[in-house]
Amino acid sequence: MALDEYRVNYEELDIFKNRITREELEKILLYSSVDEIFSWSSPSARKYKPDRYKLEDSELISLMVKEPRLIRRPILLGHDRVIVGFKNKSYELLQD
Repeated sequence: MALDEYRVNYEELDIFKNRITREELEKILLYSSVDEIFSWSSPSARKYKPDRYKLEDSELISLMVKEPRLIRRPILLGHDRVIVGFKNKSYELLQD
C-alpha cells in the first residue's frame, strides 16, 4: 500500500464487515464535506444522482450509514485532516 512507502502508521477498518456508525461518519465530516465523501461515481449512487442537489446532508449521511458502498474510499484520518480517495502525494502529510 502507498501508505507503507511513506511510513505512515495506519489502522485499516473494513466498513463492510464493521459498519460505520452515524457518529463515526459525523466525526470524519468535521474535516471534510458530505459531497466529498459521498461516492457519486459509485453504481450504487446512480439512483440518487437526479436528486443530488435536492438531498440534505443529513439524508446523504443516513444513506451512507445504511449502504457503505456510497462512501468514497479510502478515507485517511490524521493530524486533524482527512484525505478522501487515492491521493499518493497527500499521504506524506500524514507521516509521523
